[in-house]
Amino acid sequence: MSDFKTRDFWYDLPEELIAQTPLQKRDTSRLLAVDRRTGELAHRHFYDILDYLNPGDTLVMNDSRVLPARLLGHRPTGGAAELLLLRDLGDNHWECLAKPGRKLQEGAEVLFGDGRLKAKVTAVKDDGNRIVHFDYQGIFLEVLESLGKMPLPPYIKVELQDQERYQTVYSREVGSAAAPTAGLHWTKELLQKAQDKGIQLAYVTLHVGLGTFRPVKAENISEHHMHSELCMMSQETADILNETRKRGGRIVCVGTTSCRTLESLVNEDGSFEAKSKWTEIFIFPGYEFKAMDALITNFHLPESTLVMLVSAFAGRENVLNAYQEAVKEKYRFFSFGDSMYLG
Repeated sequence: MSDFKTRDFWYDLPEELIAQTPLQKRDTSRLLAVDRRTGELAHRHFYDILDYLNPGDTLVMNDSRVLPARLLGHRPTGGAAELLLLRDLGDNHWECLAKPGRKLQEGAEVLFGDGRLKAKVTAVKDDGNRIVHFDYQGIFLEVLESLGKMPLPPYIKVELQDQERYQTVYSREVGSAAAPTAGLHWTKELLQKAQDKGIQLAYVTLHVGLGTFRPVKAENISEHHMHSELCMMSQETADILNETRKRGGRIVCVGTTSCRTLESLVNEDGSFEAKSKWTEIFIFPGYEFKAMDALITNFHLPESTLVMLVSAFAGRENVLNAYQEAVKEKYRFFSFGDSMYLG
């Protein structure tokens, strides 16, 4: 149990510091390096990240790729309708968010792209989400790539010009509703430089759910219920992580999703094996980390579960002090914003 209240993770953020577009070059974003033991801060750029990584360390990255999951269509009567795909239930059925909800009851139909894709609401869940059956010709992901839009976070108001900028350069497993944004700063060249320095790269998959943006409504954080997300680790990655531990290297997570995957899948003795599971892990102060030694992450929303995770790792006071400094120095915040290293 935690004695912390949700309001203990509030910080004041001027709206103009929320980055609306990505920088021209991924690795030119700023980097705030935090010593999690002393709270000491250093202002750098992301291309300096290798100064904080040692030969023998392993970088763990989430290779999930964002689904262009926003579908804008119309009902047979002509009225506009929107679906946001949340979860693939198999057999062409998806769990979706639907707008306008009152019009999209059981039996309602929506057409997309001149009828190339048809959707029918087959059930309405207790939480208001819809179960939808899709009818189409060809391969669903290809139809989606041509008709769907990126489900950008609600705080981004500007249309994204290049869809690939909301994907990491190493994304390959399609299935996320939001990008694992800490990875957006890496370029292929910088990853190659990391390998040249003797740093290993390992990949896990966690398909990010929209719940990542869900605010914590409970007053006491221990009463907040996390959404469920599918995470996976291959035998190859498990072997790399076990070898890293043996040689005394550090496991450095790129992003909170990689962290949550490792902490969900690590064995009690700190070893790893290939496995996959649905996780609802909620990491907040008082949690004892079993897998992660250092973290690369972005700046997160006030009172979010992600600020709580970072605070669990580096101490709430250190984190809120770093955030205050970042606001003062006009860092860019959230998905397209700057980065932070905690080691």
